[in-house]
This record gives sequence, C-alpha cells and structure tokens, in this order.
Amino acid sequence: QWIPVLQDFRNKDTVWGFVPYQNDKSSAEISFPITLHIGDYNMDGYPDALAILKNTSGSNQQAFLLENVPCNNVSCKSVRRMFRVFWELSDLNQIKDAVVATFFDIYEDGILDIIVLSKGYSNKDFAIHTLKNNFEADAYFVKVIVLSGLCSNDCPRKITPFGVNQPGPYIMYTTVDANGYLKNGSAGQLSQSAHYALQLPYNVLGLGRSANFLDHLYVGIPRPLGEKSIRKQEWTAIIPNSQLIVIPYPHNVPRSWSAKLYLTPSNIVLLTAIALIGVCVFILAIIGILHWQEKKADDREKRQEAHRFHFDAM
Repeated sequence: QWIPVLQDFRNKDTVWGFVPYQNDKSSAEISFPITLHIGDYNMDGYPDALAILKNTSGSNQQAFLLENVPCNNVSCKSVRRMFRVFWELSDLNQIKDAVVATFFDIYEDGILDIIVLSKGYSNKDFAIHTLKNNFEADAYFVKVIVLSGLCSNDCPRKITPFGVNQPGPYIMYTTVDANGYLKNGSAGQLSQSAHYALQLPYNVLGLGRSANFLDHLYVGIPRPLGEKSIRKQEWTAIIPNSQLIVIPYPHNVPRSWSAKLYLTPSNIVLLTAIALIGVCVFILAIIGILHWQEKKADDREKRQEAHRFHFDAM
C-alpha cells in the first residue's frame, strides 16, 4: 500500500513541484532525474531529505529541505510520519537554478552539511555551494561505516584487510531514550547507485537528546546466493558521538569481525569539565572556610587556657 507523505507544495501564493525529467537528447540543456537525498540533518532519529523543486508559474528551481515531522493529516496516519517542506531556510533559498543537492559531513563532526550544484551563466557552467549546518542542539549521533574487508591481492599475514566501503550493509541499534522508553533505529549503507545518488559512504544515525550508551548495535552484510547462515554481528555499549569502523573479515565468520571506535567530543564534554571544576572549587572554598573557622576557634581556646593558667598561678 502506497502512503502519501508529502502533499503540500504551496508556499504563500507560490506553488512548487518536482522538476520533470526531460529525455530529449537534441536539447543542449542537461536534465537530472527526480532524486531524494536522505540524511538526518537535526539528529532526531528520523531521516530528512533534500529535493529540487521548481516554481510551477516560473522558471526558477531551488533546493529545499524536506523535514521529517509527525503526521498531521489522515492520509499518513498509518505511518505516523510525513515530510514537510522547510520553506524558511534562507541560506538555501538564495541559491537559484539549483540542479542537485545532497548531504555531506564537511567538518567530520557528525552534523550533516549541504552541498548544492547550481547552473552558472550558461547551461554548461555549474557552480558548487556548501552550506554549514548551524543546527545547535543537545543532540547525539553515532557514525558507522562498514568496510568490505578485502585486499587487492593476497593479504600478508597478521594484517587485517580493511578494504573500502561497500553497498548493502545494514545497521541497527537499540537504546533507551531520555524518558526511559526503548528506542531503535536502522539504516542501509549505499542503498542507491544510480540517478546521481551522491550518498555518503557511511551512515549517521541520530540519537536525539538521549546521551545513553547504545545497548546493542547490530551490523549485517549481504550473503551469497544459496547460503543460509546470517552474517550478522553485535556490539554493546557504544558511546554516543563516536564513529565506528566495522571490518567484516572473514565474511563468513561474524564472531571474528573487528570494530574500531573513534570518539568525537562535543561541547557537552567541555561544559561537563567546567561544571566539575566549578563544583570542586566550591567544595574547596567551603572546606577552606570551615578550616579557617576551626583554626580561629582553636586560637581562641588556646588564649583562654593561657589566661586561666596565669590566673591560677596568681
């Protein structure tokens, strides 16, 4: 059953729509197929999308962010989610005659930025624009890349073959959110290979505001035809805001797969350190004041003892 998740293309008095593909080889203008590029830009755990829309009453076409939001109409009630066009993204609206838009983590910080390809002064000229994602929130992520675990030739002994990223792996995690409810998410690596896919070689899974460890992280790779055993491995207690590189070697022995974890510290680490130092300084100040008061009381008591001794001697 097909469920409509995007229907509202009207922004004030302007109606937008997808750019139809023109398969006319005699035309000098380059036409691109309709393609959605998927990525979680706000790390809330739900995948958003980038699409090229065209003004139906004009010739301008722009890149727009399709935000994944809770469903607010009857048509998508069964899936409970829908896409809403983010019209208010002013930086993206300034790029006219956009052709392709996709996500890319330029700064390798786990936050997906945007790359837009637009037409230049002529149909054969193109310009590339990059937009930094300024989304500031207490959101967490985990970045996972599954390599092929192959070498170009026979690997020497004691050397683990890394290989390169491969299409087809499936990643799934389970964790507990801030309210104590079980939460899970999943993604496929390089699920599309045609129509200007421009997909990331890794998967960025948004965790929302839950800073808890990932209880379980499952990684599975495709198996050859005729093989019945499942090629899947599990890792536990994965730290948020980290990058996990999975090396599935050998392919048919999942328990021998290895994973390398790289941690990307965020501002929350600095804030936690500042708070810890502040608490320590506060406790030291209290201890110093109490120590000073105790020393003052001891001095007073010593003076009283000395005065009492001289009085008794007289």
